[in-house]
Amino acid sequence: MKRALALLALVLGLLVVGAVPASAHVEIISSTPGDGARLTAAPSLVSVTLSENIGIQPGSIKVVDLSGKQAETGPVFQPGDVAEQVAVRLEPGLPDGSYLVEYAFVSADSHPVRGTFAFVVGTGPLVTSAGAVSAATGTDPAVDAVSTAVRWLAYLGVVLLGGLAFVLLCRPGARTDGRARRLLRWGAGLVGVMASAAFVLQGPYVAGRDLAAVADPALLADTLRVAYGKLLLLRLVAVGALAVCTARLLGPSDRLRPRFENLAMVAGFLVLLTFSATGHPVTDPIMYFSVSADLVHFGAIAIWAGGLIQLALCLYRPADGEDVAGVAARFSRLAAGAVTAIALSGAVLALRIMPSLTSLWTTRFGLLVLLKIAGFAALLAVASRSRRAVRRMATPAPGGTATLTTDLRRLRLAVSTEVLLSVVVLALAAFLTVTPPGG
Repeated sequence: MKRALALLALVLGLLVVGAVPASAHVEIISSTPGDGARLTAAPSLVSVTLSENIGIQPGSIKVVDLSGKQAETGPVFQPGDVAEQVAVRLEPGLPDGSYLVEYAFVSADSHPVRGTFAFVVGTGPLVTSAGAVSAATGTDPAVDAVSTAVRWLAYLGVVLLGGLAFVLLCRPGARTDGRARRLLRWGAGLVGVMASAAFVLQGPYVAGRDLAAVADPALLADTLRVAYGKLLLLRLVAVGALAVCTARLLGPSDRLRPRFENLAMVAGFLVLLTFSATGHPVTDPIMYFSVSADLVHFGAIAIWAGGLIQLALCLYRPADGEDVAGVAARFSRLAAGAVTAIALSGAVLALRIMPSLTSLWTTRFGLLVLLKIAGFAALLAVASRSRRAVRRMATPAPGGTATLTTDLRRLRLAVSTEVLLSVVVLALAAFLTVTPPGG
């Protein structure tokens, strides 16, 4: 318990002394023409300068007149050497009047930013003014709720797959356990199904449409054009490869097992990368540090929480003659390394992503981070009880079978509690991914 408290204190200390400003979702820096501008002649193009380079996203800028008639012509493009600037050309000879510019971009961390601004050509009134140039992130409530649930279920799938490390390193006998194998298959299936669901939901999520738009071909095409859509497809391929490798690793033959272990590690890395490369870490100016920390963080969570689920299965339904104490002792050593990695990588992520120290208690994102830390602290406290029970089971004290039974009962209760807390922490992580760091 003392080690756990010391580790938690270190994490909190790093947050207090090391918080530095970091970027959040993409923001609109300026526009040409500016919002509310009055021009003597129609411009040849409309441009928007963003806070980050998001590339060229087709259909992200639209210009209409008062009647709703389209005023832009040609695709969105980058007009100069500024990578953060995008523009669209206007129809030549536009008549005097008011024009509304609608923009909808996808941030590097897969979240939408939408808004409008207006300008007028000639001496007429500005009747379509949308207020100051701003970022609008409103989404359909149903789409937002389903998207958050999809992210949580995808995390749960990765955690179930993380139990493969437990099977290979701590309980080799589980290779022939149909229940343990079923959990791994469910994990691969969840990741694959949720990747497909995330792909079809991204279009309505970005465009502010409802669930009826999930099959809109234009929105699906827009998702495929951006990095997020391509990474979701990579996730599907990688999890399929990991499922094949898992089946081979748990099969009866040992001849090709080392080869499939290497392939499984590569496929697992790619699955984790598709999560880390589509979240808040990619908004860090030094993306390498945050993405690397997120890979370690999520991977360690998957190994720890996935191992806990497999350990609970072993404790409640052990095989005949199985050395439960030995399995628990091996996992205890694996979990200790995973917990350290989770704590340190989580501190690095918070330092790089949090806009400031005060945002920990003044923003929704910061409060979610504090709740996640509290959940992690509770997990550490329960895990400490688990380790004590494991040590007692490994070195039986006087009392024989009765003492061993009591320790096993305590270990079952502690591990079950850890599994439930892990589910809550995963839910908090899902909410964090859809919440801007400064919001």
